[in-house]
Amino acid sequence: MSGQTGEQTSVPTAERRITGRTKVFLLLADPVAHVVGTAVINGHFAGAGVDFSASPAHVPADDLPTMLAAARIMRNLVGLGITIPHKIAILPLLDAVTDRGRAVGAVNFVRREGDGRLVGDNIDGIGFVAGLKRRGIEVAGKRVLQAGAGGVGRAIAFALAEAGAAELVIINRDAAKGAALAAAVSAAFPTCRARAEAAGDASMADIVVNATALGMKAGDALPLDLSGIRAEAVVAEVVMTPVETPILAEAARHGCRTVPGRAMLDEQMVLLQAFLGL
Repeated sequence: MSGQTGEQTSVPTAERRITGRTKVFLLLADPVAHVVGTAVINGHFAGAGVDFSASPAHVPADDLPTMLAAARIMRNLVGLGITIPHKIAILPLLDAVTDRGRAVGAVNFVRREGDGRLVGDNIDGIGFVAGLKRRGIEVAGKRVLQAGAGGVGRAIAFALAEAGAAELVIINRDAAKGAALAAAVSAAFPTCRARAEAAGDASMADIVVNATALGMKAGDALPLDLSGIRAEAVVAEVVMTPVETPILAEAARHGCRTVPGRAMLDEQMVLLQAFLGL
């Protein structure tokens, strides 16, 4: 879950009866006003017939350790969603992290075990790739241009390389961070030619990915320049509100196929249910 959220969905009040038997789930963010992805999570579990309730929780960075201490003693808490700015900072505070989460260096979901231990995983990237595949878009052999090397960007970069991307060009405001991610991806998946560039050339890309938060706020700059992009290219988002972000609108003007941020979240729901063991 990128935390940039999805369009609002609703579940009738009669179906949202919360009792002491309800499995509680909190999505930690700072700020939190933009978060509506919990509605998607609630809708999925309601449809699956699980007595489950997810709510956003506004937790500033300095209070994250206190929040996790509380989570360990909340016996009806089944897990946590983790989004901006906590995905990387939470790693040393957890009791265990999956191999995938450790490799990515960021976590987006945490499972509370029966004994209170907190186990983190990252399914942002595999959810993103699954969202592309659901729309008939294959990553294998493709040249990818990605903006962003933060928590969600790291997860997506590793997942794209694992899915067989031939080339991955990463651009990031912090050039050193982008270079470090490219080096880590190359080390883990040598068949993927991963490198960092200052701007990137959209005309050479088969798939363009915005893995930044740019587009959430009115007036945001485009995360990258789409000049010269081919109409055959695909442009995919992680930002979910608004549904059509500036870069998706720009891609559409070039005749490109676009994939909204919601695609990633939808695919993560099945993965989340399995991770939580529900």
